[in-house]
Amino acid sequence: MVIDFHTHAFPEKVAARAMEKISRQTGGYVPVRDGTLGSLSSQSAEDGAKAVLLAIATNARQMHAVNDWAAQTMADENVVSAFGSVHPDAPDALEEIDRIADLGMKGVKLHPEYQAFDVEDPRMRPIYRRIARNGLITVFHSGLDPAYPPPCRLNAERLRAILPLFDGAPVVAAHMGGMMIWPDVLRMDAPDNLYIDTSFCFGRIDAPTANRLVEKLGPERVLFGSDSPWDRASRVHRLVEALDISEADRRKIDYENAARLLRMEPQQ
Repeated sequence: MVIDFHTHAFPEKVAARAMEKISRQTGGYVPVRDGTLGSLSSQSAEDGAKAVLLAIATNARQMHAVNDWAAQTMADENVVSAFGSVHPDAPDALEEIDRIADLGMKGVKLHPEYQAFDVEDPRMRPIYRRIARNGLITVFHSGLDPAYPPPCRLNAERLRAILPLFDGAPVVAAHMGGMMIWPDVLRMDAPDNLYIDTSFCFGRIDAPTANRLVEKLGPERVLFGSDSPWDRASRVHRLVEALDISEADRRKIDYENAARLLRMEPQQ
């Protein structure tokens, strides 16, 4: 069993439209499923995974509805947790972070590209601190995104600059620290509150670089993630299987690290 720390889904009535739009923006990238909660759940079951669903509010108007729906997904037997989303333009962004915690979600997903914000903007500082104060985890999209031209809004230098603002609360830089900017991630300092996940990296990161990143942070700060619906757990797990690590360290990446962050009982 693995805990897939990086998955997405959309409400049934908008899933087809959302997937078609994102696919077009990425130059026609073909997803592995249709973007609904049902398909995430069934595919997770097939792959022996439990999903952490990450919501993204791409504008301030939809923020509350996105979080209400994300909280409901935790009723699915194959979703172990959901993360809410806060949009920096929302006048009640700080209060919404409190509500995300009250809804029982364990973290917040921020996507500087989709949400079009500067991670070092001073208005983000109270948002980061309120996330930390609520004991929540932050997952950032980090590095390049196929739907947006370079340069990326969150690179290694900016990531290192903002990490202290979270007062030690966990921050996950998705895509092994930053999609396609791995040499820069390897050169940066890695504070103890920084984690990375494997999402969307199978077939894109070479084995030596992946091993060096795991060695740099330590396997206790690496999380398994697929980025479903754009890839699936059973495929991305081949990256974990190829790492030059012990079986005990592989278990950490597969589920123990995620279980610890989510305050779950580790799989025996």
